[in-house]
Amino acid sequence: MEFGNNQDTTLLASIDARTTLAGSNKMEILLFSLGTNEIFGINVFKIREVTKTPPITKTPNMHTGVVGIISLRGNIIPVLNLASFLNIDRRGVGETMMVTEYSRQTQGFLVESVDRIIRVDWEKMKSPETMLTGNEGLITSVTELEDGRLVSVLDVEQILVQAFGEPDIPSVTPVQTDGEATIFFADDSMVARKEITQVLDKLGVKYYQANNGREAWDKLQGLAALEKEGPLHDRLRLILVDAEMPEMDGYVLTRNIKSDQRFSGIPVIMHSSLSSEANRAMGKTVGVDDYVAKFNPAVLAETMRQYLER
Repeated sequence: MEFGNNQDTTLLASIDARTTLAGSNKMEILLFSLGTNEIFGINVFKIREVTKTPPITKTPNMHTGVVGIISLRGNIIPVLNLASFLNIDRRGVGETMMVTEYSRQTQGFLVESVDRIIRVDWEKMKSPETMLTGNEGLITSVTELEDGRLVSVLDVEQILVQAFGEPDIPSVTPVQTDGEATIFFADDSMVARKEITQVLDKLGVKYYQANNGREAWDKLQGLAALEKEGPLHDRLRLILVDAEMPEMDGYVLTRNIKSDQRFSGIPVIMHSSLSSEANRAMGKTVGVDDYVAKFNPAVLAETMRQYLER
């Protein structure tokens, strides 16, 4: 990860050390401004670099929030003005650009300025409906700074869908299993939950779901407690978890599952927009059986099929 000047380089130094956060139920957020009093945040793991905004080539027939494209180290990437998606009236181009990677796709986000990195317990990341904040539809979680100010963490997946449309759900042959196939999935992103349910419906798979890691763990323990209904692995074939979730992240959730004998024999797949090899390695350290990058419904369907048809 790189910054465009010495001060910025200091801000994002030693990114490799942050891989130790896996399983600690902590995340690091880069705070930034869109020119208002509201503070926004984005997971540091999704930032490749922060730099001064380069010249942008405008492109026709795109969402109004997509201001154009740039050439970055030989690659052409789209540039989005985050203020436009949040209905913030900020005329002109932001002076600072965050280059992000989501699901192996790279794009630039224009912002007014970046501030600093904070480390937060996922337990202190709350769903937006539990706290007062604007732009609820594009906020995936909210946390509070020591001085009482709120930080809104953007649902970038929702923003990218608004900009470029939802991924096409392919034709999928229903799974062939002996008996009923049921899975459990957890994801805090409305966009991801919609895609997952569409894929599962086409696979002919029943499911339970949760909107964050804590809710997921509570529901999974409830299912495991129903011993009179038979072994859990006969009732639940697969668990699908997001990496980033309020209250409990997917790494801690997976570690809890893998350390509880009642879940023995039930594979866990991590489904995340954190698609780097470092994040895949982090998943393996807590026992993830497989890793699928969002948003590729065809790959998600076939990966789940492999486990459901065993």
